Amino acid sequence: MDNVFARINSKQIGESYFLIGLINRFNNSFQAAADALLEELSWKQVFFMNCVALFPEPPTIKDMADLLGCSHQNAKQVLSKLESAGYLQVQQDTADKRKQRIALTEKAMHFRNQYELASKQAMQQIFANIPDDAISSTTQIFMQLIENTERLKGEEHESNRNL
Repeated sequence: MDNVFARINSKQIGESYFLIGLINRFNNSFQAAADALLEELSWKQVFFMNCVALFPEPPTIKDMADLLGCSHQNAKQVLSKLESAGYLQVQQDTADKRKQRIALTEKAMHFRNQYELASKQAMQQIFANIPDDAISSTTQIFMQLIENTERLKGEEHESNRNL
C-alpha cells in the first residue's frame, strides 16, 4: 500500500485537523473490515448489540443514544432493524411503564458467541505492537475529545437558540 499519509504535510494543516482526519480514516477502515468479517449484520448493528450488553440492566433507547452519541431517532432505527431480525427485544420497564428497555435475545447471544474468537483475534491484530500504556493514554484522550465535543454541541445549540 502506498503510504498516502507520508505525502501529507500535517504541520501545514495542523496536527489537530490531521488527527481528526486520521480518526475518520480509521473508522472507515475498521467499519469496512468488520463488515467483511461479519456475515448477516453490519458493524454498526453489532456495535449496538455489544453496547446493549455493557449495561448492568437493559438500557433504554435514550441510554443507547447517549452512549453512542447519536440521535434518539438513529438509535431507534438500528434497534428496529435488530428487533425485526430477532436479535433484540423491547420490554416495558416494570417500574416506569413509559420506558422501554432493550434486551439481547438468544439469537443475539448465539451470534456474539459465534464471533467471539474472531473478534478477539481481530483486536489483537489491530492493537499489535502498541503498548498498553499507549492504549490507556489514547483512551483518556478520546474520552476528553468526546467530552469537549459534547460541550461544543451544547454551546452551538445554545447559540442557535439565541439567534
